[in-house]
Amino acid sequence: MISFLQKKIYFKDIIPDNFTDIHSHLLPGIDDGARSIEDTFFLIDQMKEIGISRVITTPHIIKNIWDNSKFSIELLEIETKNQLLKKDVHFPIKAAAEYMMDGEFVKLFQNEPLLTLKENYVLVEMSYINPPIQLYDIIFELQIAGYIPILAHPERYVFFHENFETYKKLIKFGCLFQLNLLSTVGYYGENVFKIAKKLLDLGMIEYVGTDIHHEKHINSFGNKILLKDISPLKIAMKNNHFFSF
Repeated sequence: MISFLQKKIYFKDIIPDNFTDIHSHLLPGIDDGARSIEDTFFLIDQMKEIGISRVITTPHIIKNIWDNSKFSIELLEIETKNQLLKKDVHFPIKAAAEYMMDGEFVKLFQNEPLLTLKENYVLVEMSYINPPIQLYDIIFELQIAGYIPILAHPERYVFFHENFETYKKLIKFGCLFQLNLLSTVGYYGENVFKIAKKLLDLGMIEYVGTDIHHEKHINSFGNKILLKDISPLKIAMKNNHFFSF
């Protein structure tokens, strides 16, 4: 069972100065995140309250589900920034993307540039149901194309939980791991928390992200962190400074 007897530690107490969030869904009406510009305003305002200084927001690109593109995301990024300026909201924001690793993804990056977090660092995810059949081939081809994959929320892929060696193999194949911060408050359940803790304790988490979509996520940042040792989490938070802009 997760212990609730430890000293209360909250994100607002440990998020470092000038923290850059590298995973969120703030652009309005483009995926399962903010539905409107009003939602975007609200989420940004609340993120500032948590202590987040700037955001690289990452709408989904999933063929036949969220048929976004580099062009459509960049266009909405410009429109959203203009709306923020009109409302006198001063908050650094830029757009990248969260790409689903599948056969369509391979065709995409082999034919056009990806929308990266920075330089050649690209945020990728996989289905929560099962990993892609050609997972390691996709990772290999992505690196051949010149990209460094950052795997979003590895702790949430429950099909890896009973075979922890898969995480080590993914890192060996060149993946960097981005932990969802809400995993450390038990938002996704006890099993996800346990894997998040293990990945942190073993130094396998390179970066962190909020993965904020909506108000429920925002509210959960008011819950206490369940980790007894928060030092690995703080290290990963500081690593996010690499993506400052």
